[in-house]
Amino acid sequence: MISMTIGDELELDGFRALIEQRSGIRFDMSRERFFSTRIREHLRERELVSGADLMRLVRSSNLEYEALLARLLTHETSFFRYPSAYEALKRRVLPEIQARKFWASPRTLRIWSAGCSTGEEPYSISIALAETPAFATGWDIEILATDISRQAVARAVHGLYPRRSLANLSPEQIASYFTPDGGQFEVKPAIRRNVSFVMMNLVQSLYLGRMDCIFCMNVLIYFSDERREQLIRGFYDGLEPGGYLLLGHSETLGNLSGKFEKIVFEDFMLYRKPGGEAGARNFGSTR
Repeated sequence: MISMTIGDELELDGFRALIEQRSGIRFDMSRERFFSTRIREHLRERELVSGADLMRLVRSSNLEYEALLARLLTHETSFFRYPSAYEALKRRVLPEIQARKFWASPRTLRIWSAGCSTGEEPYSISIALAETPAFATGWDIEILATDISRQAVARAVHGLYPRRSLANLSPEQIASYFTPDGGQFEVKPAIRRNVSFVMMNLVQSLYLGRMDCIFCMNVLIYFSDERREQLIRGFYDGLEPGGYLLLGHSETLGNLSGKFEKIVFEDFMLYRKPGGEAGARNFGSTR
């Protein structure tokens, strides 16, 4: 039995600093118990004696660093995890884009799932599009899905999920968009074909071209105020005029709230980049 202690030996502050330096992700003291527990688990799994040994390992190997980071990040998600967000997408965002770009040639739709985890979010977006008849034909559709975790992206590309991940879907949706596979469910090719997965660190991301809509839900909570502002500025610059940013319920724009138009759709808050009024004028007032 390997004896391990939490404290100076594990040099938790050193791990926090390393992770923030490389990824921008910040584990503050509010998550102290979670952080120390996950570090202990990783130390035990690697059969190491001390935090110093683990630090040497993750500094010497990118794969080992990514494995530690994957353990520290929460990937608990599901299809249509926040139903109100997808209702807003289908009933507000997509009709507005369709009206604005109806006469464009080619007609393109680009959506970015920034922090896609194991893929449920971008595949949910693809399902929402499949259920929107206006986008059935004549559109060049791209859903870009990115995440910092190599393991999460690999699972997303695999496209195989347990039944619990499909809890928010109706039996009809499951039958239409998934193929049963040994007790799990595989996303059908018609839903997969619009989604491209890429491993990406948000704070080091390259310019991806203009987007019509960006999902960044429950991702900003992992960053400092300064990093959050940096990311939101990048999202604003990367959106088409009239494009939408969708955040998690507990996330806000902070000091940059004045740059976006705030739109309440039922119980969900949308953030719209000004412009593109030709498509927006028939969809009600903003707040």
